[in-house]
Amino acid sequence: MVKEQPARKPYPSDLPDAPWTLLEPLLPTAHTPRAGRPREVDRRDIVQTLWYLKRRGCQEERLPHDVLPKSPVYDDCARWRDDGPGGRLLEALRAQTRRHVGREPTPRAACLDSPSGKTTAMGGAARGSDGGQQVKGRTRHLVVNTLGLWIVVLITSAGLAEGVAAPQRLQRMEPNDVPRLATICADHTYHHHALHTWMSDHRPTWCLEVKTRPEGSKGVTPLEKRGVVARINAWTGRSRRHRQDDERPPESSAAMRSLSNMQLMRRRLTSHRRPAFHDRSVTTDSLNLASCISG
Repeated sequence: MVKEQPARKPYPSDLPDAPWTLLEPLLPTAHTPRAGRPREVDRRDIVQTLWYLKRRGCQEERLPHDVLPKSPVYDDCARWRDDGPGGRLLEALRAQTRRHVGREPTPRAACLDSPSGKTTAMGGAARGSDGGQQVKGRTRHLVVNTLGLWIVVLITSAGLAEGVAAPQRLQRMEPNDVPRLATICADHTYHHHALHTWMSDHRPTWCLEVKTRPEGSKGVTPLEKRGVVARINAWTGRSRRHRQDDERPPESSAAMRSLSNMQLMRRRLTSHRRPAFHDRSVTTDSLNLASCISG
């Protein structure tokens, strides 16, 4: 029997009823159904505490006293982490989100990207220097679909090149899991002979399209089909927990960042869409005003 938690002041990161109704059936249950000590905390409070932790960027020991303490939250989070970064929950939400916008459950195209981020002075496993991005820390090797929804994430040292880490990332995508996938878009850093050889041997039905910047372009130049990756990385960076990599195990880093992608999907599934932007129509009054000013 779940112990009822006392009423508290709500936080902006708390889950409304509609999103929780969507997420509750997808959450993994306990490993074994054996009899034992009954659960004393509500799983909804655990999810709300995790999202507070992600949004505010504090440590587990410094959580406010009116949310759950570290022990029950970390235990459930570690179990979900060991199921993979998001596991079945991320897959189910991704399929529902695609259906919600009129797409097929599995994508036909995907994008590769590898942003690097700093780690704390405490360190942890998988740390290195990225000479291209001038960052000492870790790299998030992502595979996202054209809606910006994560398919695979791999956390490695920032010193590992994108083309070298790409086979490790793509081998986590079985062709049976993404039967419609045909095209993978990437930038020039993925023009790697070992990667092309691996794809021809293990994923011959997938086509890798390497897009380069136009000649003479300066500054930030968005590339076709790849702007969605930069957009999702910028959105994830709004959470203070993601400003730098505070997690010791790379698996925990992937699990914490997958929470942000889950939050994006549940908002798309439960929130009302913003009205489409339209230019203000030119009326007769505005034309008359403009003619008076010009006259």
